[in-house]
Amino acid sequence: MGPTAVGKTGLAMRIADRYAVRLISVDSGQVYRGMDIGTAKPDADELRRYPHDLIDIRDPSEPYSADEFSRDALVSMQAAVNEGRLPLLVGGTMFYFRVLQYGLPDLPSADEAVRQRLLDEAAEHGWSSLYQRLQRIDPRSAQRINSRDRQRIQRALEIYELTGVPASDHRLSKRQTLPCEVVKIGIWPTDRSVLHARISLRLEQMFKQGFVEEVEKLHRRPELQGRLPAMRAVGYRQVIDYLEGRTNYDAMRERCVYATRQLAKRQLTWLRHDSEINWFDTEGSDFTEKVLDFLQKTTTVERYAR
Repeated sequence: MGPTAVGKTGLAMRIADRYAVRLISVDSGQVYRGMDIGTAKPDADELRRYPHDLIDIRDPSEPYSADEFSRDALVSMQAAVNEGRLPLLVGGTMFYFRVLQYGLPDLPSADEAVRQRLLDEAAEHGWSSLYQRLQRIDPRSAQRINSRDRQRIQRALEIYELTGVPASDHRLSKRQTLPCEVVKIGIWPTDRSVLHARISLRLEQMFKQGFVEEVEKLHRRPELQGRLPAMRAVGYRQVIDYLEGRTNYDAMRERCVYATRQLAKRQLTWLRHDSEINWFDTEGSDFTEKVLDFLQKTTTVERYAR
């Protein structure tokens, strides 16, 4: 687990070199076919050498939910156990990890009347006004939600209006039964500037690899117009704004950097609230060996040694 661009996939591959594992992707963007560059998906050679479950399982026109991920991940984990391999989950979609372990919150269904009223209010007063209200009534949700994420702002306010209880206070369903013990490894550089530099470098590489062309190809598909979750992913929506003439190229690239940094900040916020995580500094000496040593000393991982 860890923020974007921190090196999670690389570490997972090194663990796979040492132990017999079944890699399971925990990434809400990598589930979609054709979204390769912008989601930093392992390339074809890496996937051949290190196959991952739950990559390229949906078309971008087919939304994929956290509940579906939880069911699919449980199937993959059980298959790993049955094969005598170690299930190794790797990715940065923190909500997926949470739902897999604890289930979904007990939340009300959508209410079209309340939703439309919130949309009308946003049209009249602006989304910043609604976000400020969310900060007052549910500061924990507001901390996790980007101030520009209209869909999640709307849903959090809708939950409060329907129940009178902030979304962050809703009780999670009972902890799920997993087929193996959970050991959480969190990685990040303690120097935030290092992470920012890694994000900038990754985005530079993405644009050189043809990220704009990837989004343009997807954007030409009529069925991908609108507010599909895949097209709202960080980076993709900024490039779409550029393709539709709402911003220029340089501003688009700057917005991609900013949005990715904000994503990393939200990911770290989620992670800091999880007391079960064992943290490792990616900039420390022999970082990978320290993780492998930790696994050997604190788990039964040695029975999976190659």
